[in-house]
Order: sequence, then C-alpha cells, then structure tokens
Amino acid sequence: MKICICNCRDLFLKNFFKTMEKIKTGIASYGLSGQVFHAPFISIHPQFDLAAIAERSRDLARARYPQARIVRSFNELLAMDELELIVVNTPDDTHYEYARLALEAGKHVIVEKPFTNTTAEGETLIALAERQGRMLCVYQNRRWDADFLTVKEVLASGRIGRPVEFESVFARYRSHIQPGTWKEQSGGMTCNLGSHLIDQSLQLFGVPEYVYADIAVMRDGGMVDDYFILHLLGSSKMPDMRITLKASYLMCEPEPRFVLHGTDGSYVKYGVDRQEALLKQGLTPDAPDWGMETESEWGWLHTGKEGKTKYPSLRGHYIGFYEAVYRRLRHGEPVETDAREVLPVIRIIEAAKESSREGKRVKI
Repeated sequence: MKICICNCRDLFLKNFFKTMEKIKTGIASYGLSGQVFHAPFISIHPQFDLAAIAERSRDLARARYPQARIVRSFNELLAMDELELIVVNTPDDTHYEYARLALEAGKHVIVEKPFTNTTAEGETLIALAERQGRMLCVYQNRRWDADFLTVKEVLASGRIGRPVEFESVFARYRSHIQPGTWKEQSGGMTCNLGSHLIDQSLQLFGVPEYVYADIAVMRDGGMVDDYFILHLLGSSKMPDMRITLKASYLMCEPEPRFVLHGTDGSYVKYGVDRQEALLKQGLTPDAPDWGMETESEWGWLHTGKEGKTKYPSLRGHYIGFYEAVYRRLRHGEPVETDAREVLPVIRIIEAAKESSREGKRVKI
C-alpha cells in the first residue's frame, strides 16, 4: 500500500511540474511565416519558450530573438533533444517529409497549411503521430479571424433565419510574377488560400457531398494556379446550402469578404482581418487593441424585421491557436486543428483539381 501511495504521489508531482514547464519550441523556417505568424506568438505566450529557429543563411532571427538558438538546417533542429515541439513552416512540398522526420524524432508537430499535398500523405502522418503518441496539428490560424468569428456569431444568433447561401472570397492583386519564390513554382492558390477558405467553410457547414470547381492560371507567365472558384454542394450540416469559395490574384477592386444570405436577412462584410497587416508592420500581438476592428470596418446586417444596421465585429486573436496547443500539451485537451479533423480540406482540394480538370462535379 505504501508503494502505491508513493507512486501516486510521484505521478502527481511529475504531472504537476510538467504543467509548469514551458514548451520548448523550434521553428523550421524564418521566412514570412516564421517572422509574422509563429515567432511573435510563441515569444509572447507565457507557456512557450522560443528555443530555436532554423534560418539557413541570414541572421534576422538572431537580432530579433537573441535568446533563441539559431541553426542552419532542419536536421540541426531535430537533433536538439530539449525541443518538445517543432513548427514545420517550410514550403508546401516539404510538409510531409519534415513532419514525418519530426514525429520520428519524438517531437510534437505543428504543420503549416496545406497540411500535405495528398490525402494519402496526411493519413500516413496521422497514423505515425498516433503510434508515436505525439500531437500533430495544422496551423489553420484563420479560424481566429475577426470576420470569421463574427460570421459564426451571426449564424448562431438566428437573426438571418435559415441560411441558404454563403460566399467567401480572398481578393488579392499581384499582377506580376515574383521570380524565384517557391509560391510561384509549386502549390498554387488553391492549396494556399484555398486551405483557409475550405477550412472555414467546413467549420460552419460541415463536409460537402460534392465539389464543382474552376481552377486556372490567369497571369501572363504563371506556372501555378492563381484563380479558383469552388462550389461545395450537399453540406453535411446544412444540405440545402449553396457555398461558393473564390480567390484570385487579379482582383484590384475587392469583392465582399463574406456574404451570408438567409430566409430572414443577410450579412455582408468587406475587408479582411487586420492581424496579418499589423504583424507585417512589426506590431506585436500583446497590444491592447489587438484584433479589434473600427466601426467603419464592421459588416452590415440587413433583416426584414430590423432593417439595415452595422454589426460589431468580434475580436480577432491568432494567439488562440497557440493557447489551444498549450492546453493540449499540458492539460490533455483536444486541439481544435488536429490533423485528423483538417484532413478533409486536403480531400476537397484533390477533388477540386479533378473537377476542374474533368469539367464535372466530383463526389467527396
């Protein structure tokens, strides 16, 4: 009996001190993703320790995060036994291989979107994470966009009645090709921005039964798709919904970011969440008004009963992603962007490419 009590006490103390330990984290790349979307949040979260950054040739990370060890390769990052978590934020084509290596090294892993290039690769990584007993989640940060959170609230409020139509658009204007950048050579817009739009749609309406897509290269000299429009049909949560997702690099005048129509009214929102722009300006996410929109940026709610009024936007907070990771690693709670949950995004991207290629709707 004494042995049992001692063991229970030791286990309690071990678990207690584990919850107090900071999560030592390494970032696999210090390009735009590392500089803007990961390092700022890891560095300000009190439960994380930004312990290492892989930067292959420059020294930007050393100047900004002097406490972190700077390494020159992904293999050096893997060799750091003290790292508990690795962020795989390298070019799309490396996600599968780098995530596999990190899991085999016993690390918990965050993978940038798109999770993998194929469903088969995603299934392989999920199975490996389960065998290793490690977390594998996907950086779908736009679940914490101010506008998307507001759309969720509008839907939940019931003020537009039964939803019937949803449009979600990322408008970009980049008419020239940026030579030498990996995004102009692999992946394409459907994998890149499409991962966000599809993931948000799945959160709202569930997995569709069919996808009908038009994917194209619109810019002169383009090597990868820079335009898509997806129609998702037969939503699992709302089968009669009509869902349209669109993005393009040739939209100098933006369309509404979100349009939501229902039997009792509509919600329309222009503009995009401000967090990315603020991060690119060098601002940090611990600012007092972080993620807040001004009244001029709010969307419009127009119902038959209430008329047309401005609808206050909720606060955007990308730090919510890392808070969810902390709760998973220290308290065992489910993580909101578990790879298993995000895998349907890859299935839909594959089906969309097939649909556009064959000119027909494709069953998911």
